[in-house]
Amino acid sequence: MTKFKLEYIWLDGSAPTQGLRSKTKIIKDFSGKLEDCPMWSFDGSSTQQAPGNSSDCLLKPVAIYPDPGRKNAFLVMTEVLSSDGNAHPTNGRATIDDEDDDFWFGFEQEYFLWDPSTNRPLGFPAEGYPEPQGPYYCSVGAKNAYGREIVEEHMDLCIEAGLNIEGINAEVAAGQWEFQIFAKGAQAAGDQIWVGRYLLERTAEKYGVAINWHCKPVLGDWNGSGMHANFSNSVLRTCGSEDTYKQILEAFRPVTAEHIAVYGADNHLRLTGLHETQSIDEFSYGVSDRGASIRIPVVTVENGWKGYLEDRRPNSEADPYKVAARIIKTVKSALVPA
Repeated sequence: MTKFKLEYIWLDGSAPTQGLRSKTKIIKDFSGKLEDCPMWSFDGSSTQQAPGNSSDCLLKPVAIYPDPGRKNAFLVMTEVLSSDGNAHPTNGRATIDDEDDDFWFGFEQEYFLWDPSTNRPLGFPAEGYPEPQGPYYCSVGAKNAYGREIVEEHMDLCIEAGLNIEGINAEVAAGQWEFQIFAKGAQAAGDQIWVGRYLLERTAEKYGVAINWHCKPVLGDWNGSGMHANFSNSVLRTCGSEDTYKQILEAFRPVTAEHIAVYGADNHLRLTGLHETQSIDEFSYGVSDRGASIRIPVVTVENGWKGYLEDRRPNSEADPYKVAARIIKTVKSALVPA
């Protein structure tokens, strides 16, 4: 009789940025199927999700992946429910309106590998700074690329887990990296980003390295970290109309504040108009413009206005569920018949 390890992963109630939590459930002769993952519970009073005198919160399995880092094991992404079975207020996944998976998302997750002993990025000396930005982006060699062994191992684990990881690269600042994940369906994309983040945290543990998800952990002339959201629906993928694209893009303008509200904490430190960003107080879009709020990829234009858009404002700490939910709401509002 084989025993299996199911790692239940969920988002806690930390504010303004939710964190990852997980615990292991051992069950016998598991099928490997999502429908055979039992509901579970946890102490919400220890995760800022319930009072101590009524502390039970529920874990509803929503996605399952093989766990390549453990024997006979699976990673189970879950939603948090209140004890009455309704979605918990911290459950961003439940706010997504995409039942038919018409929306496709590709998230570009940036982060810093962080040295706990110096409280600085890998590649930064204990005092002072490394060479200015320039040689680190997509770099190779020990002089410019720091922590590659962690990043490579993480990529392999994501592939083995069945995540649709589409690439990795060193980013603009020293010690900064990125991985990209794409999925057809907003909830699936969010699930995979969160599991990808979990695997990165767990991988870095082995090396005594932390992951810093903050959007601007090093102030000054250093790039911040984003989670650019590439998105499309059937209209954007097939319309072939510049006017339709502009209609959708203009729908984002009056709800700029609503988007910024769910695009990650401290984004004012990152969205300054510098370092490939638009100012947090402004909204703009343009073809191939990485200084705009939303970039229109040149491939979309060359394909006769059939493709996708990239919202460059979400930061590296943002919840992909909440980002997707807000984008979907805005796009749908633009397509309501007059």
